[in-house]
Amino acid sequence: MFSPPLALASLSGEADADWARAGTAFAGCAFLGGIAIDEQSRGAARELVDRDRNEFLPPDPFEFIDRQLEALEAAPIRPGVNVRTTTAEPIVPAARVCRDRNALLEINAHCRQNELCAVGCGEQLLADTDRLRSYVETATETGATTGVKVRAEVPGVDLPTLAKELEDAGAAFVHVDAMDSESVIADVVDETGLYVIANNGVRDEPTVREYADYGADAVSVGRPSDNPVVLERVRNAVDTHLGLERDSIEH
Repeated sequence: MFSPPLALASLSGEADADWARAGTAFAGCAFLGGIAIDEQSRGAARELVDRDRNEFLPPDPFEFIDRQLEALEAAPIRPGVNVRTTTAEPIVPAARVCRDRNALLEINAHCRQNELCAVGCGEQLLADTDRLRSYVETATETGATTGVKVRAEVPGVDLPTLAKELEDAGAAFVHVDAMDSESVIADVVDETGLYVIANNGVRDEPTVREYADYGADAVSVGRPSDNPVVLERVRNAVDTHLGLERDSIEH
């Protein structure tokens, strides 16, 4: 999927091409976004801006995605794009851009801000399996490599079962914010053949080792993704527990 198996997780209003380029010495993937791509999710993003959050709100989100990915064409990192939407239709142009730019498309079923949940995107999708499956199916039909960012500890949501549904719909990867339930990574790994990216609290060797022991294929760094000290520490741990050093130890 990407190498080294360290990703930079999307940060709303901050994770753009310049941000991704700054992490190329450490990471194999960077998820740009999140980017609202339909009118209802864009309206929710505008409400978030009104209360002083950073959000990407370009006039044309698809042109913005294409321009950002074009800026990373020569960078030694695989880009991904995290998108928010309340309907499946806008996924098609976003997925086509990702397909043509060899970028991963990541559907956002993760954000929990009230404004986003109120319009039915972000975390709300976790409890709407049919709609989330339709998003994945719509994206994969374009030929884009597609995955979903999800969150653990959502009441009424069995994450391993949901991950299997997403795999059956055509997803290639799942990006799991484990919250305080790190062992859920092992449950998802056991239930599916998806490429599993583990997120939450990845800061040092012990956290990388824990997720590796649970079977994660990769880890991601969120908020400190612009801190080279943290990234270097995590990259060294990734090389040991998820990279070539681990392979040499196992063989």
